[in-house]
Amino acid sequence: MSVRVHTDEETGVTVVTLDRPARLNAIDATTADELRAVWRDLRHDDTTRAVVLTGSGTRAFSTGIDRDTTVPQPNSPYMQDDPLLTVGPKANDLWKPVIAAVEGMACGGAFYLLGECEFIVAGADAVFFDPHTTYGMVSAYESILLAHRMPYGEAARLMLMGTTERLSAERAYAVGLVSELTELGGALSAATACATTIATFPPTAVQGTVRALWTATEATRTAAFAQAPHLITLGNLPPDQQTKLFATRSTDQPRIR
Repeated sequence: MSVRVHTDEETGVTVVTLDRPARLNAIDATTADELRAVWRDLRHDDTTRAVVLTGSGTRAFSTGIDRDTTVPQPNSPYMQDDPLLTVGPKANDLWKPVIAAVEGMACGGAFYLLGECEFIVAGADAVFFDPHTTYGMVSAYESILLAHRMPYGEAARLMLMGTTERLSAERAYAVGLVSELTELGGALSAATACATTIATFPPTAVQGTVRALWTATEATRTAAFAQAPHLITLGNLPPDQQTKLFATRSTDQPRIR
């Protein structure tokens, strides 16, 4: 299994762990299927009142889609499949609160998950970045989700600078992407403490509040998502050119701010 699930029936908190540390918790087709199944199962699990989402190991929360994953596409600009579009809790109609605990790298497709969490707790070594533009790809869904989570200028800089710059946990906290900053290795404990508190409250009130918060930005996000497939189709370089850029990527150390 690529996703581990553990529920503490006493507290009502379920911890969902991306468990591919050798691949920096990158999401392949199997992991994507498992995530969708986990969120759907949790909808019916009344013992779960709050959820913590994290990654295994210390190097990465997740580095997005596994580059070895092949996604067959219809030969039409009107039908493009995104393998990560439905891996998050909201996409699977789960309205229980989900708190992300981030250690290490969170980049690219990881924002599909972070963008659908209620808030993010990060360890001191967490870094956030988006490699899409560096490799000739449009950052569409990721940008849309983050533009609702942080100031526009910060989101724009993060998404446009590609691999040349990384947002530190401290800076992410300063601009509001991260709600709590912990010592190295402390994100999971702190996120679980928050989830444990929330789980003591009446679940219908909590879930209604989650739904209300999501509704606040739902209309604009839905309209933006409708444009994303066309932007990707028009702006992405052909796969062979993307591969060439990836193979010749710079080994310079990115700037961390």
